[in-house]
Amino acid sequence: MSGISRVAILELLRSSDEPLDVPALAARVGLHPSTVRSHLDRLVAVGLAVESVEARSRPGRPRLLYSAAAPVGEVPDDSYRLLAGVLAGSLAASGNSGVTAATAAGRNWGSELVQRGDARPAADSAAGSAADSGPAAPVDGGTATLRVVEILDEIGFAPKLQVPGPGHTAGTDPAPTVIELHRCPFLDVATENSDVVCSVHRGLMEGALERLHAPAVSVRLEPFARPGVCLAHLTRAVEAS
Repeated sequence: MSGISRVAILELLRSSDEPLDVPALAARVGLHPSTVRSHLDRLVAVGLAVESVEARSRPGRPRLLYSAAAPVGEVPDDSYRLLAGVLAGSLAASGNSGVTAATAAGRNWGSELVQRGDARPAADSAAGSAADSGPAAPVDGGTATLRVVEILDEIGFAPKLQVPGPGHTAGTDPAPTVIELHRCPFLDVATENSDVVCSVHRGLMEGALERLHAPAVSVRLEPFARPGVCLAHLTRAVEAS
């Protein structure tokens, strides 16, 4: 798209905190309103600007307002929430098979995060499969638990490892280790599809522990155990004597 005037109009739209009408734009760029309107029509046609009708309660014809379109590659957070909600709802409608699939997706995610050594953002899909770069060196239960807490922190759960009772070391004996989760990155979706979302979270921890080759641990998630807090119970399996 060429034309200094059209570029100037687009820059005004992008820098404005609110939509602008034709007279306001014409006054700022020093062009006739008809010329500005022609440029705006072209900007709207190529997807660089958005036209809307003014919402008004007073008498008179509502104005046409213009704002800059979101740049390509910048997707509003609401779009990710909508997509996550659609996928979670579809899995929930599948019953037990959907929960199983959600847990498997979480396991893949947790395994991948351990392998990469760095947690991906929460907005990324939990369904990506883990690439295999060979087995990781086994770690003890305490180290594995701390690594899980670190991963949960990196992706936004605001975890807090509960202080164990006397004689108990986190992740090293059959007494449950409890991780408090003070924030849920997927709270909006979990409110309507808690079975699916919580299954992903449980699978995430299971997959991370498996990838770390930690001692066998069962993971139980207690959603909303108290206001604003979920609890993850990690219990080491008792070995047969």
